[in-house]
Amino acid sequence: MAQLFLKQAKQYALTRPVYPPELFQFIASKTVTHGLAWDVGTGSGQAARSLAEIYRQVVATDTSPTQLEQAPRLPNVRYEVTSPVMSWAELEQKVAPESSLDLVTIAQALHWLDRPTFYQQVKWALKKPNGVVAAWCYTLPEIDGTVDPVFRAYYADSGPFWDPARRLVEDEYRSIEFPFEPVEGVEGTGPVRFVTHQAMSLDEFFTYMRSSSAYQTAKERGVELLDGEMAGRFERAWNERGEGPKTVKFPVYLRIGRVGIGN
Repeated sequence: MAQLFLKQAKQYALTRPVYPPELFQFIASKTVTHGLAWDVGTGSGQAARSLAEIYRQVVATDTSPTQLEQAPRLPNVRYEVTSPVMSWAELEQKVAPESSLDLVTIAQALHWLDRPTFYQQVKWALKKPNGVVAAWCYTLPEIDGTVDPVFRAYYADSGPFWDPARRLVEDEYRSIEFPFEPVEGVEGTGPVRFVTHQAMSLDEFFTYMRSSSAYQTAKERGVELLDGEMAGRFERAWNERGEGPKTVKFPVYLRIGRVGIGN
């Protein structure tokens, strides 16, 4: 999985959506204490930065050192490069000892993981009872009625170049297994919907599109998804209602649960 994002790490860091504060406030409201959080698959640290404002300590892990180079350096965040599937010894050494975590978060990465093994390790590391695990994904951006049909056509063209795991994101994590107990105030384990808003110019939106793994895979196979014709369609649609930056909305879908005494 890490190899998909190595070549565009800087683009990915610049254009990956910033998750809404309401998301983190909601998650934090479900943890009894705010001592130690683990951000899994942190990438360039977007979620870790927000967690660091709430939790005293954050350990943020990723399999890609190139991605971690783009992450913000903060006094209460510790970054660790880990194996794709961590051993129990590596978990304890690089992350935390048993029953010590208040929270585990996975932003836009749960679909890449060996989930059965990961879930066992999460249950081992979270405090019992009521340690919280929160995983979320964002789906297709929404701009306006002129640009959105062009993006959907582009996305359809990119379909053959996505990893099959992408289907779990398209399904808003609804079908993903999530063997945890509901947190207080949430029916089941979600998904709970949030929306993040980001102002982007057309060039920034193009950079976001080029940072995707599908775009890079297509390029390696000799296919230019954002060729002159497609870029022209975007430019005409983007400028139809006025040039300049636009507000891009990214729907975010959260699965959230807790461990009980019996887990």
